[in-house]
Amino acid sequence: MGTQLHSFPCLHRIQTMYSEFSAKERKIADYILENPQRLVHSTINQVADQLLVADATVFRFCKRIGFSGFQALKIALAAEAARPGKNMDEAVKDTDNEKAVAIKVFESNIQTLRDTIHTLNQKHLHEAVEWICRAKHIVFYGCGSASVIALDALEKFLQTDLAVTAYTDPHLQLLSAARCTKEDVAVFISHAGADKEMLKLLQAVQKTGAKTIAITQFAKSPLSQKADVPLFTVSQEADFRFSSFSARIVQLSLIDALYVNVMLRYKDTNEEILQKGKETYTV
Repeated sequence: MGTQLHSFPCLHRIQTMYSEFSAKERKIADYILENPQRLVHSTINQVADQLLVADATVFRFCKRIGFSGFQALKIALAAEAARPGKNMDEAVKDTDNEKAVAIKVFESNIQTLRDTIHTLNQKHLHEAVEWICRAKHIVFYGCGSASVIALDALEKFLQTDLAVTAYTDPHLQLLSAARCTKEDVAVFISHAGADKEMLKLLQAVQKTGAKTIAITQFAKSPLSQKADVPLFTVSQEADFRFSSFSARIVQLSLIDALYVNVMLRYKDTNEEILQKGKETYTV
């Protein structure tokens, strides 16, 4: 991730990297997420003593998430507290005219995409692309607001040489899970990653030996922790009126990224399929 992390909020980067942490790193991460203000006024020795770890362990954690040391982490946390980022629901006002609202919606989506870029894990993204390319069959699962993302993925990947399906109905999802094999890949799309039906579906798929990929926001969610490869999105909206706006945009963009990577792997074959598709549309 390198220097890209320096422009990304500290607490968000900890949340999105959480699944990559070791047990000791998660202990430190939990402490920071639960006590950001306390940490700002603590020394590295105090934090280490509180968590029963070595000072060096805390220092290495700071380096791990992109800071030069403990002091740099404290400065970043203090700066975040002094300049809290505005979610779209906080920024949009009743007095805004139509264009002002449109600008704020666009800016929120753009910021979400930028933040997600900073959280992308190259290893996980590489594994996801490799698995999809080698799969005998790929299935996309999405419920609720994620249904449209699963169907968009289906439309895109039907333009490749891969066997692909998508299911948005819970009953059909479970029926399809039983047909998965160890040669297949299942992609689960869920913003919160805590839906009980989706977790039940994940468990059913994993029993077949199929590889699983999760597109979700929260690194500490059950879905991201249980899936073989998590791909994280970032969305900061808190108001229910706007919570799915930027989440949808970034989920679609992640699907696009997977699709383009797959297209590049098998450029000649996929271009032939695209051409046949164009000819079909023009008939």
